[in-house]
Amino acid sequence: MSSQNASAVAQAILDARRQNRPIDARPFADQLAAPEDAYAVQALVAEAMQGPNAPFPVFWKTGGPSRDALATHAALPPEGIWRSPAQAGAWPFNICLIEAEVALRLGKPVTAAEAAALSHEQAIALVDAMTVSIELVDSRWHQSVDAPALLKLADLQSHGALVLGNWIAFAQRDWKAQSCTVQIGSRPAVEWRGTHSMGDPTWVLPAWLQHATRDGQTVPAGTVVTTGTWCGMLPAAQGERVLARFEGLGEATVQL
Repeated sequence: MSSQNASAVAQAILDARRQNRPIDARPFADQLAAPEDAYAVQALVAEAMQGPNAPFPVFWKTGGPSRDALATHAALPPEGIWRSPAQAGAWPFNICLIEAEVALRLGKPVTAAEAAALSHEQAIALVDAMTVSIELVDSRWHQSVDAPALLKLADLQSHGALVLGNWIAFAQRDWKAQSCTVQIGSRPAVEWRGTHSMGDPTWVLPAWLQHATRDGQTVPAGTVVTTGTWCGMLPAAQGERVLARFEGLGEATVQL
C-alpha cells in the first residue's frame, strides 16, 4: 500500500466524522491490501483527531469470529467512552447497532517483550477487573456493515461509542454457561448463553497485547479492552434505552 492510499482513506474517514455524514466506500474499495494498511489508516485518523503527542490509548476493542480467525483491534477515541448509566444525547450516529460485551482491565503494565512471549494463561494473570460494556456500532461508510472488511477495520471496526458498567474484581468463570440479556426500548429482553465467538473473552488478550505493543510501546496498567459481542449486532433507535446484563457481572445502560 502506498502512503497516498492510506492518506486518501484516512481523509475520507475524517471528512465523514467532521461533517457527520457517511461517505461512499466504493472509490476506496481497492486502496487497502492487508490489515496493516487499515491499521496505518487508524493511526493517521487518531493523529489528526488527537494530535501527534497524544498519550498511549487507554481504551481498545478487539475480537474475531473464532479462535482460528485473525483477530482485529482498534484504539478507541476517549471522548466516546461513557460510564453507565449513559446518555448519548446529541452524539452523532449514522447507524446505531448494539453489541453487549465484557470489558477487561489490565492490573499491570505489559512491555513489547512480555507481550511477544505471552501465553493465554499468563495474559489472564495480568487482568485485575472486568465489567459489562455496550458498544454502539456506527460507520463512516454509506455501506455501513456491508463495506469492505479492510475499510471497516480502518474505521475502527465500525466503532461509535462504548459504555462501561461498574468494575468488579476479575475471576475466571464458566464462560460457556455465562448468561447475557439485552433489552432495547420496549421490546422484550432476549437472552444469550455462552455465545462469545471465542468461547472465552480472555482468549483475545495475547493477540491484542502483541498488536498494541508492535512498535515497542508498553501498554500501561489500567488500560481497558472490550472483547467482542455476545449478541451479534442488534438494531436500536434514537429515544430507546438499552440495557445489557451479564449474570454475576453486572449491567450497563445507555439512553439513545
